[in-house]
Formats: sequence, structure tokens, C-alpha cells
Amino acid sequence: MANFSEMSGIKQWATVVIGGAVVTAALYFTLFKAQNDHNAAAQHALEDKIRENNELESYRPKLKQIEQQLAELKQQLEIEQRIVPDEKQVDGFITMLDAEAQKSGVELRRYLAKDTRAQQYYTEVPFDIELDGPYYSTLNFFDRVSKLERIVNISGLLVATTKNPSGAKAKHTYQYAPNESIIATFTATTYFSHDLQPSAAGAGTKPGTPAAK
Repeated sequence: MANFSEMSGIKQWATVVIGGAVVTAALYFTLFKAQNDHNAAAQHALEDKIRENNELESYRPKLKQIEQQLAELKQQLEIEQRIVPDEKQVDGFITMLDAEAQKSGVELRRYLAKDTRAQQYYTEVPFDIELDGPYYSTLNFFDRVSKLERIVNISGLLVATTKNPSGAKAKHTYQYAPNESIIATFTATTYFSHDLQPSAAGAGTKPGTPAAK
């Protein structure tokens, strides 16, 4: 094979052109093509991100409205949790009733927690309760209870005078104040959300009063 210097001018040029083409092809299929594929993938990713941003941009005017709706839903959930708590807080319920009794001027003498009753979406927790006080103060107590945020149903109400308490079927009698004229016994039922497991609640009395029998 003749040396490059021994070739004619045309052959030399042809050899240079062919060699350049081979080198160019080798670079294209190795370095250049790999870089081009990488650039194409990056361009596709950029286009996808731009398209995603454009789709999300349409929600920007609604962002304030969505935030307001979330705040309203949160507030509604807090109200519903006060109306029907998701935990059984027996002491808290009795404390709440006793506070309303004190505000009304009546004496909550005794309570007895009865067996809970599980329904489809909630659990009923009933309490047998006895109280006494002036007539209008007793009416005020039931009115205040009816306006509580928490749901409280009153049933089985029996009323008698302090001079003849047997009509109310009270378990005990007490040393009543001169202005106390009414004795009432009833069942107060509150409710807890469905995730609670039904269980028998304990019994209790106010400090300084006889235990339920």
C-alpha cells in the first residue's frame, strides 16, 4: 500500500475526506448522540414541568377560596366534636351538668351511669339523675341544658314536692333548704361518636353525698 505522501493529490484529498467522515461518524454515534439524547430527555422533562405548572396555575385564583373552605370545614368539625365528642368523658359530662345546676340554683344530688347503647354511628350514654331546688330554678336548669352545644336528651322525668318526695321515686331524701320545693328524677342521655366501644360506665355521686345503691 502506498504511503500518503506517495499518493496523488486527488487520492490524498479523498483519503482526508474519508478519514474525516469516519471520525465524525464515530464521534456522532458516541459522544454527540449521547449528549443529544440527554438534551432531548431534559427538554421533554422541562416541557412536562411547564405543562404541569400551567395546569396548577389555573388553581391560583381559587387558592384563597379553597383555604377559606378548609377553615370553615375545620371550624365545623370542632363544633361537631363539641356536640358529639369522639371520646367518652363521663366526668366532664357530669361536671358540665353540675355547673348548669349551680348556675340555675338547684342541687344535683345523685347520678348513676347506666349501660351504654351502641348505635350505627354513635353510642348512647344514659345517666339516672336526682336534683332538688326551687320550682322556677328547676325550670331554668332544664332550659339551660336544652341550650347546651352538647346533645343531652332528658327522659323519664318525675317531679314531686319536698314534702311528698315519693312521687319522684328518689333513692334518698336530704335536709332540704326552706326555699326548695321540687324534687326531680330523670334520665339524661348524652352521645359519643361511633368509634367508641360500648362499655358499662361507672357510677358516682357528688362529693359529700351518699353513693348510689
